[in-house]
Amino acid sequence: MNLQKLNKQFTMSSEIRNLEPKAVWNHFADLNSVPRPSKKEERVIQFMVDFGKSLDLETQVDKVGNVIIRKPATSGMEDRKTVVMQSHLDMVCQKNADTEFDFDTEGIKMFVDGDWVKAQGTTLGADNGLGVASIMAVLSSTDIAHPAIEALFTIDEETGMTGAMGLEGGLLTGEILLNLDTEEDDEIGIGCAGGVDITATRTYQEEVTSENTTAFEISVTGLNGGHSGMDIHKGLGNANKIMNRLLFDGFTNYGLRIAEINGGSLRNAIPRESFATIVIDTVSKEPFLFEINELINTIKEEFASLEENLTIEIKEVASPASIMDLGVQEGLIKAIYTALNGVYRMSPDIEDLVETSNNIARVIVKDGAIKVGCLTRSSSETNKWDLANSLRAAFELAGFNVEFSGSYPGWLPNVNSEILKVLRDLYIQMNNGEQPHVAACHAGLECGILGTNYPKMDMISFGPNIRGAHSPDERAQISSTQKFWKYLLEILKHTPSKN
Repeated sequence: MNLQKLNKQFTMSSEIRNLEPKAVWNHFADLNSVPRPSKKEERVIQFMVDFGKSLDLETQVDKVGNVIIRKPATSGMEDRKTVVMQSHLDMVCQKNADTEFDFDTEGIKMFVDGDWVKAQGTTLGADNGLGVASIMAVLSSTDIAHPAIEALFTIDEETGMTGAMGLEGGLLTGEILLNLDTEEDDEIGIGCAGGVDITATRTYQEEVTSENTTAFEISVTGLNGGHSGMDIHKGLGNANKIMNRLLFDGFTNYGLRIAEINGGSLRNAIPRESFATIVIDTVSKEPFLFEINELINTIKEEFASLEENLTIEIKEVASPASIMDLGVQEGLIKAIYTALNGVYRMSPDIEDLVETSNNIARVIVKDGAIKVGCLTRSSSETNKWDLANSLRAAFELAGFNVEFSGSYPGWLPNVNSEILKVLRDLYIQMNNGEQPHVAACHAGLECGILGTNYPKMDMISFGPNIRGAHSPDERAQISSTQKFWKYLLEILKHTPSKN
């Protein structure tokens, strides 16, 4: 690395560390220097253990890798209920196609843009790194009033919530849980959706590509992407569905044949990119190109107000050695066309809340194997399985094997929560009478899972403004983080007394 690049990174790091509240941003910078992809949290687990021990606080790692750090109450707060402060250690690892970055070895490169902290071409990790950093700031403080604290840092929230699922009952004694994983600073979360992973697979026979064909690569790029729960209602483009529309049209009208597809990435991220290698009979090349470009323009017009950077390109490439079996290809294209993507049902009880949805997150076709990955979310267990079975039926009719995995429950709202009253009253007091938005969300929070082993724990979720989570456009608002931090400190001061 040259000196100029080192100086630039040092300047960016200093810029972040000088933001207020410094305690939070400094811990966030420290955390973001540690690689922490989901299911690869060994380094960040050790980082948190070292942090807890450096403060001479009781620190333990449970059998699945969750870290628990305990801090006694400050003077005068011993009569308050013990509070569990909870955030997850892992982060979604997404980057732009033209960004060179290794999430397994590199720390996040951050910079300040006006009132926002962003990352260079990658996810920022503010989800849920700002929550982790805020808890670290409380643990390391010497002048913050707080009750006894059990800091719970869970693992693998983004790809299965296995940390929350593996947390045994009896490890925690706290009666109140503050989940710091909400992305709107005027929102108090009291419920969330559950989810289930749906994976459809099958094999196919590869056929030798005919000589009188022309090959093309079709690419769908530049979509916004985003959180497959929080952003699913926005009507954003799904690269896998857009690609399938192009393939369906080419297959129906010109006998298009598929060699490979590589679309999307993580189940909890709306797919931003998809790439396919296809062949067409050379005699149909010109009319095919004319029609597909007409369709490309139509799709761009449909998404003009939502996806300004949508790019769909088709270019001629070297002919692949093999293509998919025709019958399997037809089943794949029709199954993806049939499978629902987006909102399935709005909540009948909570205004503007998505109840049930699906994200067609990943489509891979290569070397004789197909894999399609979806994430179905719902705050209703019955409707979650209703949609999951609908998707299973679509793929099984096309000859796929379908598996359900990673199912987790939603978090049922408790409108009579004692800690909810504390948060609502403080928010109104601190914001000139403004009412907070008390709501359930369509994201998957760990509260519902944690509540299975701790059913009497009073849970609430809140956090600073974060935009573009699960995408390289992720950004955290500086002024909102200041608002959130002041709010958190007041909440700790006003936690209920023990019965």
